[in-house]
Amino acid sequence: MGSVIVEQIVSLDGYAEDAQGGIGFFVDARVVNEADADQLERLSRVAAIVLGAETYRMFADYWPYADPASEPVAVPLRNLPKFVVSSSLASAPWGADDSAELLRGDGVEAVRGLRHRFAGDLIVWGSLSLSDALLRANEVDVLRLRVVPTLLGRGRSFAPPEPGARSWSLASSRAFAGGLVVSEYHRAS
Repeated sequence: MGSVIVEQIVSLDGYAEDAQGGIGFFVDARVVNEADADQLERLSRVAAIVLGAETYRMFADYWPYADPASEPVAVPLRNLPKFVVSSSLASAPWGADDSAELLRGDGVEAVRGLRHRFAGDLIVWGSLSLSDALLRANEVDVLRLRVVPTLLGRGRSFAPPEPGARSWSLASSRAFAGGLVVSEYHRAS
């Protein structure tokens, strides 16, 4: 059974959304894209992608149509199995010829089920409500933070309110020229 990896892009002060619920602080992808090689290496070890409904909508509007020449991450995103945890979506198309599989019901139980279906790692991107539930249920093995050099002052934290005390150990941290820092933490035993 592989690991459940939650990956978030956050501001220096730990926010995954600004005060209005927006993600414009990292839409200027030049800083984030500096880490494409690092992201491609991570994705080579992932068995499937899991998204919440809101993050799925953002991804499905962009990634199926992204040019791999300028967005190399688009290739593994197209090729990996994709799952969407949602009780509101009727379907989850991914471009013209593909779709993500919908997972209904409790998100934590859905991810637990996927852990038994796949031998490799599962990655959850963004998907703050799903990530919150997984963190509260102690189902996250790896927390990967992509910290952009921006202070927001307020907004939505990447961590759930009152997650309970949990210890994490730093497994790796890498700084990139534009100020992006990618840090990976493993759940402490």
